[in-house]
Amino acid sequence: MLAWQVTTPGPIAGRPLRATRLAVPEPAPGEALVRVLACAVCRTDLHLAEGDLPPHRSPVVPGHEVVGVVEALGPGATSVAEGDRVGIAWLRHTCGECVYCRRGAENLCPDSRYTGWDADGGYAEYATVPVDYAYRLPENYPDTELAPLLCAGIIGFRALRRADLPPGGRLGVYGFGASAHLATQVALAEGGRVHVLTRSEPARRLALELGAASAGDAYDPPPEPLDSAVLFAPVGDLVPVALAALDRGGTLAIAGIHLTDVPSLNYDQHLFQERTVRSVTANTRRDGTEFLAVAARHRLRVAVTPYPLERADEALADLAHDRVTGAAVLVTADTVGA
Repeated sequence: MLAWQVTTPGPIAGRPLRATRLAVPEPAPGEALVRVLACAVCRTDLHLAEGDLPPHRSPVVPGHEVVGVVEALGPGATSVAEGDRVGIAWLRHTCGECVYCRRGAENLCPDSRYTGWDADGGYAEYATVPVDYAYRLPENYPDTELAPLLCAGIIGFRALRRADLPPGGRLGVYGFGASAHLATQVALAEGGRVHVLTRSEPARRLALELGAASAGDAYDPPPEPLDSAVLFAPVGDLVPVALAALDRGGTLAIAGIHLTDVPSLNYDQHLFQERTVRSVTANTRRDGTEFLAVAARHRLRVAVTPYPLERADEALADLAHDRVTGAAVLVTADTVGA
């Protein structure tokens, strides 16, 4: 099968993503073999390819926003059936026994493992998934629009919840890529007022089309104080900017797995009056199930740019250079929808 691997991480200009031919994997006990139909391209894949995330496995096939069809089942895999359309996401394994798993915070499990980092992912024609971590998918979306929901959507949803947006509250969204444009729609559907702050002019236009109250540059102050904010851009310089925009008691959630260094904060300007800053680490399966239920109810608009699987390196480079509005999605010849 065709697959893309990261063997030696490095700058995207050096083409760290390389095409290769691999054998179709065999599903292990408790796993399903999935024929990939679509795989969204995530900024985490870029961090892995460029070495911002230390490799857990080398070489590795990236990709953790996978929509596909179950082709075969390993021993003991009974919760899905051959022919089912399923989703493969970032979280792939947790121990189920540690203090974090027992209290419902499996995203913090020290033994957690991840698709496209610890195990081969969806930049390929086939992938495997433990069936306990496979998602049932809404029926009212084509494959290409489902794929970004499986990381961009889920992580944006968790970040939104971590930001504690009150009913009818004012939300600031910093950066406006795949995850942000989905979280914005959830906030709007739930009655929030959203201000988008991003350097990209096409992204600002999309934000306004989706219903944002305003769209300005990432370093501009929003037109009103914010109750909550989510930082999607992996830019530490924006942390004090977003904190300064919060009203008293406001919360900033930082959504990325990687962030450049945060400059010094001024206590009075950035934190006093009970302003809060929170990180977001992966997601739980409950987050994924709840978000996909929200997506089924509200029929989110998912902005996608499809690329043939054969052009995965081009898609990742376009993401690196901010040439993608919404989500880049790798598709195979069998993909349904656009």
